[in-house]
Amino acid sequence: MKTIKICYWIFTILLIALMLMSAITSFMKNPDGVALMEHLGYPYHLLSFLGVAKILGIIAILIPGFPRLKEWAYAGFTFDLIGAIYSGLAAGDPLGQWAFVLIGLVFLFGSYIFYHKKIKYDKRFTQP
Repeated sequence: MKTIKICYWIFTILLIALMLMSAITSFMKNPDGVALMEHLGYPYHLLSFLGVAKILGIIAILIPGFPRLKEWAYAGFTFDLIGAIYSGLAAGDPLGQWAFVLIGLVFLFGSYIFYHKKIKYDKRFTQP
């Protein structure tokens, strides 16, 4: 059980750090961010919306309980990361330019898989 919890927290902390950095930069009026959004064909104000959604997802994952809300947060992060890759490829960027997002997917899937292993283990040993 200790290994499952350690792996869960390693993946989750890495995922939260990535999403938190992304959310914080979404609120900064950055010329590079404006250029990226124009390149991808999205309005700049979408970044603020995504930043708020990421902060809410971080809170949902870190607060104990609320398993359905956690599932939605994991789904939202999945849509965000896969959407980022798709948008970059659709804009003509090579996949290598979006490799850091693939690393984010590894953190996301690791956190999600170990979250479910942890829940399954907890249910097995806490029920009478």
